[in-house]
Amino acid sequence: MAGSTVDGLVSGLSTSSLISQLMQVERVPQTQLQSKVTTQQKIQSAYQGINTKLASLKTAADDMLKTTSWQIGKATSSSSTVTATTVAGTVPGSVTFDVTGVAKAQVSTAKYASATDPALAGGATKVGISIGGAAAVDVNVTTNTPQGVAEAINGAGLNVRASVLTTDQGTVLQLSSTKTGEANGFTITGLAGGAPTDITPAEDAVIEVGDPTAGGYTVTSSSNAITGVLTGTTINVTKLENNVTVTVDADNGAVADKMKAFVDAANSVMTEISTQTSYTAKAKQPLTGNSTVRQISQTMLGQIGTGQSGYGSFSQFGVELDRYGKLTFDREQFLKAYADDPTKVMNAVMAEDPTVQITTAPDGTKIPKSKMTAVMGLAERISIAANNSTTNITNAIKGSESLVTDLNKRIDAWDLRLENREAALRKQFSNLEVSLGKLNQQSTWLAGQISSLPTPSSNG
Repeated sequence: MAGSTVDGLVSGLSTSSLISQLMQVERVPQTQLQSKVTTQQKIQSAYQGINTKLASLKTAADDMLKTTSWQIGKATSSSSTVTATTVAGTVPGSVTFDVTGVAKAQVSTAKYASATDPALAGGATKVGISIGGAAAVDVNVTTNTPQGVAEAINGAGLNVRASVLTTDQGTVLQLSSTKTGEANGFTITGLAGGAPTDITPAEDAVIEVGDPTAGGYTVTSSSNAITGVLTGTTINVTKLENNVTVTVDADNGAVADKMKAFVDAANSVMTEISTQTSYTAKAKQPLTGNSTVRQISQTMLGQIGTGQSGYGSFSQFGVELDRYGKLTFDREQFLKAYADDPTKVMNAVMAEDPTVQITTAPDGTKIPKSKMTAVMGLAERISIAANNSTTNITNAIKGSESLVTDLNKRIDAWDLRLENREAALRKQFSNLEVSLGKLNQQSTWLAGQISSLPTPSSNG
């Protein structure tokens, strides 16, 4: 804005106050534009809140479209030293075995009389490290002491770590593999005194199922996490033990949890839309009366309320609409329906388009092609609806952003217009003061002239 103006010295007017009041009137159009920007920003924020909920809903719906989400196992072990974990896609089963080997990481040591003793053999300046029988890697050593060797090995970026210990037996250079298993065992050459001593040899974990000489088999692993015995299950061993049984059963409760998460995500979208479109006498939300978001609610409710051709109402597996337009989930009803006919429930929830065919039931058996239809399941309907809704809202956000950009340009233009207007007003008032000053001067001169005129004689 233009510089300050000294209040009227001649007129006695509060010029600054008058200009300020006049400028408030002049700024009304710009203030209205700024208000529109604020409104659009609130609308964008509301849209983004709904989009976030829609993204979560699509993720939950897509999760229900994965066959592995319906194949969840719960593992138990007869031993406290053996545990088992499962992942999506687990196939139920049981196996009894002996733990005949536990995976270990190699630890080797080389002893020296003191920490300053030469650690390298002869005039050597490097050590060779071979891991798993591979070609040795030469590691240069700049300081010929146990600590110098340790620092060089640690700086080489290999799967061998070194440390120097002060013990009752003198200085010890300890070398340890960072990984368990025979394949990660190592050899080191070039040290004074020859090869270090293996105090813990590298070993694999081994389980033995039955008698390997009579139809049984062994499974070897470089780590204590053994996979492949039961599909989707990892068996974790910690000590040698015989006659351990690991059992994996279908975890229908975990499937129900996923279904509930799907229903909760759908309700979260409905709640967010309701919040952003609500209207009361005291408050109007940013998206009140917005047709785009109203259509989202109607679409979602329609996908759920119509049920599925050939199956019927989704209430059969515990999902239905209440009188408030929200989804309810009856866990017990779902578990019962799923236990009675898992394939039927899967088909009602998952996509049944031939391009997304379900090929296996939770127990691993194949689903006959005759059970395939071209009808989409609930989860795919909702996934598609959520995706389309996100696209519509994203386009609406872009439209709002474009409008805000235009409004801000107009606001910036008003800044220059107002600055010029204020400068003009200041000049006007300044000119007024000058004119009044001149008039005062003329008035004073006239008064002087008049007072200098001779007084008429009374005797005339």
